[in-house]
Order: sequence, then structure tokens, then C-alpha cells
Amino acid sequence: MVSTNFTERVKQTPKSPGVYRMYNESGKIIYIGKASNLQNRLRSYFNKSKTQTPKIKTLIKVLKNFDFTVTESEQEALILECNLIKEYQPRFNSRLKDDKSYPFIKIDTSEEFPQVYITRNISFNNPDDKYFGPYASASSIRKTLALLKKLFPYRSCTKPITGKDERACLDYHIGRCVGPCIGESSKEQYSEIINQVIMFLEGNTSKIVKSLKTKMMLSADNLEFEKASHLRDQIRAIEKVHEGQKVLKINSSNFDAIALSQSQDEAWVEVFFIRQGKLIGRDNYLMSIGEDDDESSIQTAFIKQFYKVTPYVPPLILTQHEITEEEEDILISFLSSKRHGKVNIHTPKRGERRKLVKMVEENASKGMDQLKISRFVESNNSETALKEIQEALNLPQKPYRIECYDISNIQGTNAVGSMIVFENATPKTSDYRRFKIKSVEGIDDYSMMQEMLSRRFKKIVYSAKSSPDNQNSWIKKPD
Repeated sequence: MVSTNFTERVKQTPKSPGVYRMYNESGKIIYIGKASNLQNRLRSYFNKSKTQTPKIKTLIKVLKNFDFTVTESEQEALILECNLIKEYQPRFNSRLKDDKSYPFIKIDTSEEFPQVYITRNISFNNPDDKYFGPYASASSIRKTLALLKKLFPYRSCTKPITGKDERACLDYHIGRCVGPCIGESSKEQYSEIINQVIMFLEGNTSKIVKSLKTKMMLSADNLEFEKASHLRDQIRAIEKVHEGQKVLKINSSNFDAIALSQSQDEAWVEVFFIRQGKLIGRDNYLMSIGEDDDESSIQTAFIKQFYKVTPYVPPLILTQHEITEEEEDILISFLSSKRHGKVNIHTPKRGERRKLVKMVEENASKGMDQLKISRFVESNNSETALKEIQEALNLPQKPYRIECYDISNIQGTNAVGSMIVFENATPKTSDYRRFKIKSVEGIDDYSMMQEMLSRRFKKIVYSAKSSPDNQNSWIKKPD
């Protein structure tokens, strides 16, 4: 029995916080967990108990080895656990499906004329950096930036600002920039605009509108009617956005509401962001579900991984499912440390907050339904497309792997060939390749294509010899 084999090893395990890894027979990591007391946590796996979950019973059946890393604190263990889950993606751990870094909006207020950036890298070394996010995709963050640019005339250029340029760009002439490059805006005036952007992203629109109304009245009193009319239009635009933000029957507090909907091995997690008592935004994320994980475990995994990367942690997080006491203590400690203030996690049972969580839950359910429908439609379209290709090319069967090649050059120089790949009518971006053309001079696309195809198919033979285990993508042949 596994429990007998590991009894002595567990006895020698330290009673310190840390992270443990469990392996199957082939040496692959199948589960990663954290513990405030490693010995007690590992012992719980090997003690026979009627209360053991189906997940633990299944895990123990395939468990062949374990090891651990001792950490200085429970918070350090939580961070290490998240990093290792992202790196190894064990089958029994639930995790955010898109393992790339999520995009954020960044504003560096230490700059003389700050810009509004998109970034995927967060650094906490500079206290003047302001981050907003994370956003689920690049498209959602671009929509936010497009809205900001319509509302606030900050600069979108990256050039050094001296105030001595002879003329401004188009943004200035269409009212999308105040023109600091030509000296039309001082550092103080521009900083005020950036502060308005920050307040807007924080959901504090009432202060912005109050400040702009004061400026509008002052401009009107000074007979600057064109400036006053521009401020009036800006106020109306901000108020229109404000009207689109659902005002909740809850005091003007800041919190996030989280709920999910599960379908087979995936979960759609919906997050509503409430700031100053208003729903200022929402986003959704896909989770890969660990084997035999229940919705409470999936939710806990999401909270750990999501708030590890987000720079802002609200003082309150409303959840759909309750979190176990042991997990809750560590989570609250970690989140409070990151916020530099107390954070509470609450599962409401009644009242307006319960209604809000129910609304988030319904949105998660609808989102999962829409995802399944879109995938079904796409799969039907893909099937039809592959059949048409089979008929058009008179192939004996539907093609599974399709490779497409093209040549690009600048009047015969800097020639580059590209290969893109589709598998089962879906882009396989990890197999995309680029070829720098070496032997062809001048404009000769046919010779360039010949070189690229020769090099590609030689790779099949070479890779088959060097990687007989078929792990090298070059081995794969197009249909």
C-alpha cells in the first residue's frame, strides 16, 4: 500500500510551511499543493478516512512519489504553489487556462508627461507606477483605451516632450490631445488630465464631473465659450458612460464579486468589479479543471492565481461558494499583505449582495453556454471546410494537418519565408516557422520557395533520426 510505503518519510517531513509535489509512476508531477504544516498535510493523504474526497482517493491510487520545498511563510508557499502550477500544469490542479501573462493598463506618474501603456509585466519597485487590470484579452483592454482616449485628451505619442515642436499631430487638431509638444499644455495641466484618467479607471467619476463643471463655469465667466463648450461635451460623454455603469443598492464600497459555471473539464469564471458602489466593469476567464475538483476548489484556485497577478486587491471579495477554513486563513493573510490592509472573503446568504452574486453566477452560466454554442458552430464549419478541401483537391481523406507557405521580400532583399500550420482546421501557432532565405539573390519567389520547401522537408528526415520519440514538431508531415 502507498500509505505504508510513505509512513516513515512523512514522519521525517518538517512541520514547516511549504509546497509539496506528487508524482506518478513515470515521474510526472500530477498534483502541487501548499501547507502551513507539511507533515500534517501529507499525513492526511495517507490516513484512511471516510471523509476523504473522491479526488484524494483517485490521487492516492496513482501516487508513486512525492517531494517538498520548505518556505519561510505560508504566503511564500502560496506564491510558489501558483508559480509551479502555471509551469507544470498538473492534471489534479485547476488553473487559469491561458498561461500567458494578462495585460494591464499602466500609468507612470513619475514621468513629466505620463503616457497610458499596455503592459504584461508588473514591477512593484516603482511606487509611482499605477496598474489597472488584469484584462482577460488584448481586445478588451484596447476597447478601454479607445474609450479613455475619447474622454480624456492625453498624449498617445512616445516622443520626448519639449514644448517647442513647430506643429502638433492630428490628435491635437481633432481634440484628442492637449498639445504639450507645442507648449499648449503645461506640466500641471497635463497632470490634471492624467489624474482624471486614474480616477475614471478607479470608478470615481463624480469627482471628475464636479471638477470639469467648475472649469466650465469659470471658462464661461471669462467669455471663453469655445473652451466651455468643449468641457460641456466632455462632461456629457463621461456622464453617458456613468449611466451605463449599473448603480448597486449597496453602500459606496469597493469589492469584487466572483462566480463560475462548470462544464466537463472547463470552468467559466465571471468577475464583476464594483467601485464606489458602481459596477464599473466585468471580465471572464477560462479555467482548466483539475481531476475530481469541485466548484469550491476551482473557485479557490482562481482566487489564488488571479490575485497573485493583479496589482489591486479590494477590501472585500464576494464568492459563490464558501472557502475551507484552512484555505481562507492563508488566502486572507496573503491578500491583506498585498493590499497593505484588511481583506475579507464573504459568501453572502441573503440581501443585495446575495442578489449580486446570483447575477454574476447567471452571467457565468450564460457565458459558458455561449462558449459551447460557438464551439459547436465552429466545429461544424470546420468539418464542412475540410470536406470541401478534400473534394477540391481529390484527396482520399479529409486533411488533418495543413501547412501553408509564403515568401516576403523588399525588392529582392531581406527575403523571408513563413510556414503556418492548421491541425483539424485550427491554427497550430506553436508549429509556425520562419525561414531566412540564404541562397537566392534578387527577386525570384520560385527559387526562394524551392529553398524553403527543401529545407522544411529535409528537417523531417533529420528530426526523425535525432528525435525518434516524435516530440519534435518538425517530424510531423502535412496531409
